[in-house]
Amino acid sequence: MSEATPVVRIVVGVDGSSASVKALQEGARFAAELGGVVDAVAVWEVPSRHATYEALGIGSFEDGACQVLNDALFQAFGADVPTTVSARLVQGHPAKTLAACSEGARMLVVGRRGQGGLLGLLLGSVSNAVVSHAPCPVLVVQ
Repeated sequence: MSEATPVVRIVVGVDGSSASVKALQEGARFAAELGGVVDAVAVWEVPSRHATYEALGIGSFEDGACQVLNDALFQAFGADVPTTVSARLVQGHPAKTLAACSEGARMLVVGRRGQGGLLGLLLGSVSNAVVSHAPCPVLVVQ
């Protein structure tokens, strides 16, 4: 009885930044070379001051993350997203969640820096954290 070869899975963290779009492209390139698949993951969480955001008219954070993910896929691949690329939303802390999602993956690919400004300072720490905590090799794309 022969064992089936496991499918090579490349996890890519997507936050809508230009670096994460490049990470999607690099992840897809590696997956194609290895005969694998890409698991594009956008992580979202409700801010601790959720009521403040609601007062400002900011709606569902999950819907916003979904739009960011769809936009990033379009920026990376246009209308022809490869069939080997799947996308999903996961609620949680970005670094911890991406590390957990990369369990069993061949590689985790993330952008070096997330969104700009103050938010970028927070998200920029995600790449540093996953390098230290992911259970697989991590590629950080500029």
